[in-house]
Amino acid sequence: LGGLNHCISPPLPSHSFPTPTPSPAPISVRTLHSSSATFSSLLLFLTEVIDNTLNPDFVRKYILDYFFEEKQSLRFDLYDVDSKSPDLSKHDFLGQMFCTLGEIVGSPASRLEKPLGGIPGKKCGTIVLSAEELSNCRDSATMQFCANKLDKKDFFGKSDPFMVFYRSNEDGTFTICHKTEVVKNTLNPVWQPFTIPVRALCNGDYDRTIKVEVYDWDRDGSHDFIGDFTTSYRELARGQSQFNVYEVSNSRVWWFSCLLMRSGIPLLRLSWLTILIRVTFIPLISLLTQINFTVAIDFTASNGNPSQSTSLHYMNPYQLNAYAMALKAVGEIIQDYDSDKMFPALGFGAKLPPDGRVSHEFPLNGNIENPYCNGIEGILEAYHQSLRTVQLYGPTNFAPVVNHVARYAAAVQDGSQYFVLLIITDGVISDMAQTKEAIVNGAKLPMSIIIVGVGQAEFDAMVELDGDDIRISSRGKLAERDIVQFVPFRDYMDRTGNHVLSMARLAKDVLAEIPDQFISYMKSRGIKPNPAPPPYTPPGHTHHTQI
Repeated sequence: LGGLNHCISPPLPSHSFPTPTPSPAPISVRTLHSSSATFSSLLLFLTEVIDNTLNPDFVRKYILDYFFEEKQSLRFDLYDVDSKSPDLSKHDFLGQMFCTLGEIVGSPASRLEKPLGGIPGKKCGTIVLSAEELSNCRDSATMQFCANKLDKKDFFGKSDPFMVFYRSNEDGTFTICHKTEVVKNTLNPVWQPFTIPVRALCNGDYDRTIKVEVYDWDRDGSHDFIGDFTTSYRELARGQSQFNVYEVSNSRVWWFSCLLMRSGIPLLRLSWLTILIRVTFIPLISLLTQINFTVAIDFTASNGNPSQSTSLHYMNPYQLNAYAMALKAVGEIIQDYDSDKMFPALGFGAKLPPDGRVSHEFPLNGNIENPYCNGIEGILEAYHQSLRTVQLYGPTNFAPVVNHVARYAAAVQDGSQYFVLLIITDGVISDMAQTKEAIVNGAKLPMSIIIVGVGQAEFDAMVELDGDDIRISSRGKLAERDIVQFVPFRDYMDRTGNHVLSMARLAKDVLAEIPDQFISYMKSRGIKPNPAPPPYTPPGHTHHTQI
């Protein structure tokens, strides 16, 4: 998951249909439909053919770009290969499954299992999909080496040793990637710790050979070769142990072994190693965290009478209003990261039956004990029902719904849950001071706030809540993190009236900051997946990772 923007590579051309084996075999034909705010395209991928089995385990992998803020739709079709024909209609269709890339990434351990369908009245089995982030080797390693009984190269005094590290290339050559400092006049040097990107050491291949050479420094640049050894990052990652003690032998001179017998074996050892793992979104979200989505909708009178077509709450039978579009745009992406798809939905700024009291924190479904709605459609249904039962009033207060979510977030600060509050509003905020205080307090908690402004009102005050330029503060206290993203929906409306495009543009912008806000919270609390050093592979064995 990674690479260039909106690029899925490498697609198989249509004429590259794999040659089948003589007997029928299942083949998974993966048709991936990637849609974004700017285009829609259809790309075809084919797996290998696996012979004569009802439980195929496909090996071929595909690289896709992953965008949290976009809905990336996928379709998986399964066929039984009956001939060499590239025409899929000549083969038996076994079933299909639809999902989004977000569903796979958001599943526990990024592993999604769903039933195959597409054949009425028949059980088609299940398909298991796994995703893994391409690390691009963004980790770094800090290590320190020492040696003893190195060969004496200077006639007067001892050696002045330094180390040179080389990364092996695909063609068998070596490229220098690090050189230590010189330790003067010693045969038992202790070099200073140094930090190097893992990518520089092995280019992401933990089993790739790393060659280390030790020299005696000479002022004229004609440094004397003391000896060398080879290792790998997988070996080094085992840290200080008997596995990271190396004989420094002079492979260039045949009689060096005779010197070893006379003077003792020169040894170089790894004193200590620390691996700094860069925390990224996908491992955290797939291994640790569920995202909890809450929506809060503005029911103030400034929206207009819902029964009139000029109202922002008007329920047109032929198209969604701005509130519903904003809700669907954001919610349909967020829901992929919530396992039970049950979402609290709140309203504010309305008079409630039967006594007409004003509330800024009421459940859209009318159930105070259980404000959860089943999926985005359930929220829309509760929203439409509320419009029929409550009276739009005012003022526009955000603090109650912000504090509502903050109470839940405060109860789970171990990184296992993260809360996203979507506030959709039409007007100028009335309780700015209280909302600022609520946001500053919420910045310490695992939560983010998205505010979407609908209608033509001036939203200058909202920009102050979005701390992109100036971090929000309350009573002289700065927010720990920027957790608010505000956008006016009108800036994303398509001029041709394409509401699907408008919703995609809105979602892309308002959700783009969520991964960084999520990571900033995890980092501030020192929460990260338990990193294990790469497992040891005995010499002569190849390490495989099945995705």
